[in-house]
Amino acid sequence: MTPVGPGPAPAAGGGGGGQGVVLHPADPLTVLAHGIGSQHDLPISPFYAFAGAFAALFVSFLALGLLWSSSRFRGDRSGLALPAALERVADAPATRTALRGLGLAAAFAVLLFLLLGPDDPAHNPAPGAVYVLLWVGLVPASLLLGPVWRLLNPLRTLYRLLPRARRQGHAPLPARLGQWPAAAGLFAFTWLELAAPDPASTTTLLTALAAYTAAHLALAARFGERWFADADAFEAYSALLARLSPLGRRSDGRLVLRNPFHGLDATPERPGLVATVCVLLGSTAYDGYSDNPSWINALQTSPLGRTPTATLGLLTAIALVATLYCLCAAATRLVCGPHPGPLTAFAHSLVPIALGYLVAHYFSLLVTEGPRTVSMALGTDNAPEPLPPLGTGALAALQVLAVVTGHVLGVIAAHDRSVRLFPPARAVAGQLPLLALMITYTIGGIGLLLN
Repeated sequence: MTPVGPGPAPAAGGGGGGQGVVLHPADPLTVLAHGIGSQHDLPISPFYAFAGAFAALFVSFLALGLLWSSSRFRGDRSGLALPAALERVADAPATRTALRGLGLAAAFAVLLFLLLGPDDPAHNPAPGAVYVLLWVGLVPASLLLGPVWRLLNPLRTLYRLLPRARRQGHAPLPARLGQWPAAAGLFAFTWLELAAPDPASTTTLLTALAAYTAAHLALAARFGERWFADADAFEAYSALLARLSPLGRRSDGRLVLRNPFHGLDATPERPGLVATVCVLLGSTAYDGYSDNPSWINALQTSPLGRTPTATLGLLTAIALVATLYCLCAAATRLVCGPHPGPLTAFAHSLVPIALGYLVAHYFSLLVTEGPRTVSMALGTDNAPEPLPPLGTGALAALQVLAVVTGHVLGVIAAHDRSVRLFPPARAVAGQLPLLALMITYTIGGIGLLLN
């Protein structure tokens, strides 16, 4: 994440092009904003990092081509049903009402901190609640428990409390809309986090939250509650990550334990899916690069100003990720033959890659700033300084392992889909563009960690 302010020294207009000072990693604003703090000169050999990544990808690709000749993932038709009593508790109206109340209470607390607390992220827990507990905390919560934001979402609760919510005759959602609104919402949030002039200020957060709430409640009044499942950025984000959760719903509605690959295979191929995943990948990649001192200096000395330059950088990163994937889909279609959905058919294989990037970049942020944010929210005057959860070497190894593991899981998911869609003679050859894409993404991901 980029620094949440223009720097310790005043800069013209917050987002203007005045010269500034590069933030030191120990600055509290920078620590809050960066998932991994200063990531330069990590004690791991670039040669071994890249060699290990290539070896893992090639070995998995060859092993799959030799040993995996038919599709093994069954989507939402698989899973071991959990005890009926546990399912009744999970689905009980009291449980769901309590979770909705918890989400609404947390949102109200954040609002109070924004309205009444100091305009300083080092002493106000609201920025940490939004950028750490919500954005980063949804990753482990969704992986462990499924699409939890669907139950916690305060916008759904507010909508149900509005008299108009009970009105019949909502307009149907256009099928072609798909997840495009969610992709746009994710881009807006990552822009706020990574490119806005002062993303941690109370004024900025209040304005953004008010606009987001008003827009979604107005559209939900027109299209009904289904709008949130299809268009709310955080619901889409949580649901996408929850595809890799061991907890899920079978097609018959039962709550089950499952192989996460089955859940990933059940990802709906909808318009906007590729855009949603590419925003996640591209914004996280830009976040990693934004810690580079040369880029920080470029932001502060650009004649365009910090915010326009950061916006262009963010758009470029997302566009690069999307372009590479589209080229890969076109090459796959060229090798394997026509397919009605070449773009969305393999989009699910990008989800574990996005997860690997998220873990690599934000693990230390969550385990250090998360408890500190909670401590501030509970009224502790002297919140403890965050301590690194791991040594520098262990953290570097975790980051590289997360990126490589995400790509290997992506190769497995893509291979299973390929042998299902294409004849055996073309299935493996058709994955060569995907393998090239995974290698390219791996080079970029590890390069960002070791720059």
